[in-house]
Amino acid sequence: MRHERWQALGFITPAVAGLSLFTVIPVGLAIIMSLFDWPIFGERSFNGLGNYTELLTSSPDFWPALRNSIVFTVLYVPINLVVALGLALLLGPRIRGRAVFRVLFFIPVVTPIVANVLVWKLILQPDGLLNGMSRTMLGIELPTFLADADWAMIAIVVMSVWAGMGYNMLVLTAALEQLPASVIEAARIDGARGWRILAHVTLPLISPAIFFATVMTIISSLQVFAQPQLLTGGGPGTSTMPLVMFIYNTGFEFQDLGLAAAAAWILFALIIGVTAVQFRAQTRWVHYEH
Repeated sequence: MRHERWQALGFITPAVAGLSLFTVIPVGLAIIMSLFDWPIFGERSFNGLGNYTELLTSSPDFWPALRNSIVFTVLYVPINLVVALGLALLLGPRIRGRAVFRVLFFIPVVTPIVANVLVWKLILQPDGLLNGMSRTMLGIELPTFLADADWAMIAIVVMSVWAGMGYNMLVLTAALEQLPASVIEAARIDGARGWRILAHVTLPLISPAIFFATVMTIISSLQVFAQPQLLTGGGPGTSTMPLVMFIYNTGFEFQDLGLAAAAAWILFALIIGVTAVQFRAQTRWVHYEH
């Protein structure tokens, strides 16, 4: 038994070391930093909850950044899920070459997000592909999507849906392929067709997959960073700056690591709270077999 314990310890040591070095220690350090006035260079001083108070009461960019993250999430999540579910339903077993279509829709997911953003930036800029085609073919001058406060967030949402819908499409496709044929056939024998089968049979049966996709998509959307950072730089003004970008700017541009750590913990609390509400509410609409 003693020999086996040492063997087990040897096997788990690399994993434990990696977890401690890259997760446990940074989390602990972030908690400590959030309670200090912690510049990158210079003396550090303890200020308790002062960083949290400053964020909630006197920081000019914190509340706009939090609002932008929530607006992005509210727009992005339902559109992503509806598009992904629609594609999953369309690419059913009766569609020839559906594997090819699935690969095509999934390619943006595995493509580096920087490459996706740069392609969309070339399309949406004033002299880009979209505006050029509109002027040439229709004689219409489109708005400057990335420089207009009314359009910039919409452009980011559209680009993000295009880049991320493939993952949820595969999750929902896998759930649809596991549907019991006997249940669908029984519904058809009872006279259910089209929308009724979808609303009262298909969606309840795949509700665990929809719940999983919803939870993961909300978490990722609250952590959005690369799309607004590279497409608009958070502008115009702060109209598209999300909370993660605010954390990045506070920590590495303004060199206030304590304030950035406090904002990161507020984001963590927000994500945990939203996820807890979703798990609490799942009992009302998610149907498990057992």
